Amino acid sequence: MSTQPSLEQRLEEIRLTRRVRWILYGFLSLCFISAFYGSLLLIQFSVVDLYNQLPVFAERITNYTPNWMFILERNLPRESVITLAVGFAGTVIGLPLALLLGVLGSSRVTPFPLNFLFRGVMGVFRAIPSLVWFLMFIPLAGLSAVTATIAVVVSTIGNLGRLFTDELEEVEEGQIEAMKTTGASKGQTVVFGMISQVKTSFIAWTLYIFEVNVRTAVTLGLLGGSGIGEIIQVQQGLRAYGNMMAGIVVVLFLILAVEIISQRFRSYLRDDEETSGLVALLVGLPQRMVESALK
Repeated sequence: MSTQPSLEQRLEEIRLTRRVRWILYGFLSLCFISAFYGSLLLIQFSVVDLYNQLPVFAERITNYTPNWMFILERNLPRESVITLAVGFAGTVIGLPLALLLGVLGSSRVTPFPLNFLFRGVMGVFRAIPSLVWFLMFIPLAGLSAVTATIAVVVSTIGNLGRLFTDELEEVEEGQIEAMKTTGASKGQTVVFGMISQVKTSFIAWTLYIFEVNVRTAVTLGLLGGSGIGEIIQVQQGLRAYGNMMAGIVVVLFLILAVEIISQRFRSYLRDDEETSGLVALLVGLPQRMVESALK
């Protein structure tokens, strides 16, 4: 008899909890709908206006037929290589600094609150878009691929460094404690006890950021950062839409090639934890790509 009131009280608590939960869900849904509707009003989005503009769009889209001869005339493959070089160089230069800040930003390496100093630096680098960094560095190197590369470097330090920090926060404590019991120094513990656990993830994240940086390099080219993006911007200004579309096609192939190769690397890295596995990956990559294409 004494347990009956407690059971009823528990059931009532469960019902009350469910009511509160549904009220909260309803409130959050209302906030989401209001924010979405407010965004549409703010940007003056109108489905009716878009529908009325469709005939004009359909008429002008015929001008966007790629001029395939322009690809060879303007040597667009070379321009795409310049864009690729900006993304690659920016990633390589930014990687060591990203690794340094990423390690120092981890609470397992640098005690609180000093680790937030390094997190703050990475936060600033991430908060400012690459386009803005590019504009800021124009007085240093002008409208050039060098300025675009510097902007990519700064962006890489912020984005990749933060990813490194997050990975280090998730390492298992057992290997770290084992290193400490053997009398390992702080540096040895970090390198062999922490980074060794996440080296594969570090490489995978670096490849991912490289993909992002190549796309960023195309965008920076539109602002004068050289490469294929600059060609597209110039042709758009000249209203040579066929030439512009030819450049966009080259960009499409460039981005697809980079992403396919990067994803293949990351896929094989998940299965190759040892250094020898990475070497085998590099040596056997062409053959495996051909085999995958034939499947």
